[in-house]
Amino acid sequence: MTKRTAPLLALAAVAALTLAGCAPTPEQAEPSASASASPPPASTTQAPTTPDAAGDEAGPVAPVGDPRVVTTGLQAPWSVVELETGDFLVSERDTGQIVEVSADGSNPNRVVTTIADVEPGGEGGLLGLALAGTSDDEAQWLYAFYTAASDNRIVRFPITWEGGVGVGSPEVVVDGIAKAGNHNGGRLAIGPDGYLYAATGDASQTELAQDQNSLNGKILRMELDGSPVADNPFGNRVYSMGHRNPQGLAFDGSGALWASEFGQNTWDELNRIAAGGNYGWPIVEGQGDDATFVNPVLQWSTNEASPSGLAYSRDTLFMAGLGGERLWKIAIPEASEASDEALYVDEFGRLRDAVVTSSGSLIVLTNNTDGRGSPRDGDDTLLEFTLDAS
Repeated sequence: MTKRTAPLLALAAVAALTLAGCAPTPEQAEPSASASASPPPASTTQAPTTPDAAGDEAGPVAPVGDPRVVTTGLQAPWSVVELETGDFLVSERDTGQIVEVSADGSNPNRVVTTIADVEPGGEGGLLGLALAGTSDDEAQWLYAFYTAASDNRIVRFPITWEGGVGVGSPEVVVDGIAKAGNHNGGRLAIGPDGYLYAATGDASQTELAQDQNSLNGKILRMELDGSPVADNPFGNRVYSMGHRNPQGLAFDGSGALWASEFGQNTWDELNRIAAGGNYGWPIVEGQGDDATFVNPVLQWSTNEASPSGLAYSRDTLFMAGLGGERLWKIAIPEASEASDEALYVDEFGRLRDAVVTSSGSLIVLTNNTDGRGSPRDGDDTLLEFTLDAS
């Protein structure tokens, strides 16, 4: 278990360089020592404040006791979202299926839909999910990010509730995101401002991350129909740039956006996202000394993290570690500090996603079906942890 505390330094963050970089490597790269770094100031177009799911009680919080196994038998699961019923939808990367999971175990897992044109391969396939609206709204949408034959794309399905949760025909809201066997990004989130956010990888074309007109190596911010938000910093869908392979998005209690990101050979990152911020890839990996780029808040050696999903509750971020096979608890009680602690190291295998539920518990998704001969292959589970003051 490790703990660190890092001061947060305000750095300037806007640049639009178009440079080629070095060749990419797989998600789990060579290890090196861990360290911490610094984030940018909050975005001037920061999303509005919303209360935490578990109320406005101060944190930080931590998991307590052993987790409850909600379900087993998932196949390479990637993303989980909570329905208003308290049940869950889970995406399966390689099957292209969206599966309903009963929160109390009263019903077997049920396939809600299979996206026919998903083309899995390497790290590509059916990736992130996000929900917008409720059954009381005029429209309620399920968003999915996936790899198709020629690109990565985002679609939305109208949600139906006759006889249980279902979906209508999909509508493509964004396409033309370059795909590859790795570095696809894929996480989706609906912000407290009501907009759709998407994390995209550089698709192993490192120069795309520094091209503000490319959809790759970015965090995108969109209207719910996929069109750019009017006050986006570059006049298109791009909200921030210079990312290698971000796979986690979470909003804190102030509405600020955080992102977890795979590094290459040395540093994985946790970044606080500012509108128009340039996070340096492929010119900088981890903390650097060029004020053109925004430094990460925290960084880890690649064998400690390989971070994917990210969740927030009461001054605390929870980051799922794939290669590190651990859950990172990251306390962010003040704008001037952040500390991290590794939990459940090697206990559950590769952790793919983390979500805080409406009741304040923490859901963690394991992804041990990795195609690499993991000893835990076939043991993909949905776990629920109780959170309490730490």
